[in-house]
Amino acid sequence: MFRTHRYALLAAFAVGVSLLISLAHQAQAGDDKGFVELFNGKDLTGWKTILGNKKADDGKVFSVKESVIVVSGNPSGYFYTDKSYKNYVLRYDWKFIKNGNSGLLVHITGDHKVWPKSVEVQGQQSDHGNIFAIGGAKGKFKKDAAAQKKAIKIGEWNTTEFTVKDGDMTAKINGLVVCTGKAEGVTEGPFGFQSEGTELHFKNIKIKVLD
Repeated sequence: MFRTHRYALLAAFAVGVSLLISLAHQAQAGDDKGFVELFNGKDLTGWKTILGNKKADDGKVFSVKESVIVVSGNPSGYFYTDKSYKNYVLRYDWKFIKNGNSGLLVHITGDHKVWPKSVEVQGQQSDHGNIFAIGGAKGKFKKDAAAQKKAIKIGEWNTTEFTVKDGDMTAKINGLVVCTGKAEGVTEGPFGFQSEGTELHFKNIKIKVLD
């Protein structure tokens, strides 16, 4: 009788574990609801490029290998969307080959150049997710250094989620909020990812438009 009761408990435990796994998978799938892939895993269709060195081969700076966008880091520049966006949630995975620098440029305004008027979501590995304005743009932002340090996985794949709604901006790394604030002087535009001295990789670039 004891053995039968034990087997019943084990069976109930197994069912419970199976249910938890199922719910976790459902929650993960639900996280992607409303998102659209911006990177097809094959090439940079839907993206444009600009480099500080006009003679450089952008195909060597920005390439696609095994469903990953490989950014060489040299020369400086960025690949950016051929469409303009205002309110959205952007999610992407990134990994450095060695410690280095990059960034997500949002609300790019005016001429494309190195570097344009925009708001930068810092891509430097040790300071990833810190938000600040560049090229004449303005804004006020506050970083949570403790959350940032906890969130970043050095040398591994990380997931960044950036949200902008009517100028209010939030940057998350691996689910943790690391910086918030509000931009001024730039309201919408393409966004792009920097080549800035170090090789790094991007994949799973997705957007959910909030307009």
